[in-house]
Amino acid sequence: MKTSNSPASSGKKSSSVRHTRAIQRDRSKHPVVAAPDPVVAERLTELIHPHTLLQVAHYHDLGLRERVLTLPVMVALVLSMIWRQIGSVATLLRLLNEEGFLWTSPVQVSEQALSERVRVFPAALFRAVVLDLLPTLRDRWQARQRPLPPEVAWARDHHAAVLAVDGATLDALVRKVGLLRDCPTTPLAGRMTAVLDLCSRLPRQLWYEAAAAAHDQRHWPQVSAALPPGALVVFDLGYTNFARCAALTAAHVTFVTRAKSNLAYRVERVLRRTAQVHEAIVAIGTGADRQEVRLIEVLWHGTWYRYLTNELDPAVLPAHYAVALYWQRWRIEDAVNIVKRLLGLAYFWVGSPNGVEVQLWATWLLYAVLVDLTDAVAEELDRPFAALSLEMVYRSLYFFTGAYQRGAASDPVAYLAAKAEPFGIIKRQRRTTSSKFKELTLTLAPEP
Repeated sequence: MKTSNSPASSGKKSSSVRHTRAIQRDRSKHPVVAAPDPVVAERLTELIHPHTLLQVAHYHDLGLRERVLTLPVMVALVLSMIWRQIGSVATLLRLLNEEGFLWTSPVQVSEQALSERVRVFPAALFRAVVLDLLPTLRDRWQARQRPLPPEVAWARDHHAAVLAVDGATLDALVRKVGLLRDCPTTPLAGRMTAVLDLCSRLPRQLWYEAAAAAHDQRHWPQVSAALPPGALVVFDLGYTNFARCAALTAAHVTFVTRAKSNLAYRVERVLRRTAQVHEAIVAIGTGADRQEVRLIEVLWHGTWYRYLTNELDPAVLPAHYAVALYWQRWRIEDAVNIVKRLLGLAYFWVGSPNGVEVQLWATWLLYAVLVDLTDAVAEELDRPFAALSLEMVYRSLYFFTGAYQRGAASDPVAYLAAKAEPFGIIKRQRRTTSSKFKELTLTLAPEP
């Protein structure tokens, strides 16, 4: 039996509480972002509002009676609170009373009624709107033509889906509201888990767990059910579980993950051993969980990296594609960063788990719409989605609103594409002319 060990990383992960407090202060001090122009508001309404109306029947099935703050009003309200970066319920109330939001007219309600409604409104309805919208956005993505990263394009041609799984701990709650006032410490808001489509960058499935200390693997049963046969999925070390890996193999799902530093395995047969790449079929696990997987070890810029996949045939999944696809796992980290930092999921208005969940689903809903807009700009520019900055597309909508009001622009996609370089929408190219994947291919691909 062979066991590989490496020194454990030292140092404790820094707390996000200070960052969260900075966001809280900023949100409470800066002026409210102006309402989106009619074109952007119409785009949000066209994409989201029909799926909101589809959930009204479910709203009644839950036994919820008609109120002033119905499901369509609540969705418009929470989306606007995120999009316009409104930092308090009091400000939200004034805007609701005077202006209304998106597809809703002004509504007269009290601050107490609004606060209570945000706290107890069924979060499952918001989640249903998100999951109902995603197939529509996937169809829109399928209809577009734009280049894909070569490893992703290859995987798309060989697998039913190309997915990444990851979880993230949400930031600290505001300890000034409700029952949290008496908490001795600042509690975290919980955890979220996402399955992201690496081709479209849209989420495939999302879950929320109120327990912030919950392990990544708590959602493995739901994750497994969301992976279609023939899919390829990448996940990090936190999801390594021999029983789950065996279950994925039985379900005809290909996985690629990193090998733990203390992985215990037995070499069954060596497939390749060169100066820069080692491949072998190894046995891992014990008892019913014992299985054969392929261990891929690559030397990259002076460091050895190790990966595991249940695809045993290198001709079906070459080593350089397996490694490059695992590197694409970072795209789900990018998505979480956009959701938490750019769209403000690091700041929570309420302290109840239900209120946190409402904000969580609404933020992912806006993320999906933003991805759809960025992908449309990528098609207009005939560039890969990865070449564009999602953040700068979001921030550049401010300039489109001004241009629209001056009568200088009417189509956000055409306007953002025309202004892509001066607005920083097209990412700056690195000094190296060759892509990371091309360099990896030349380094690790077998000799012809």
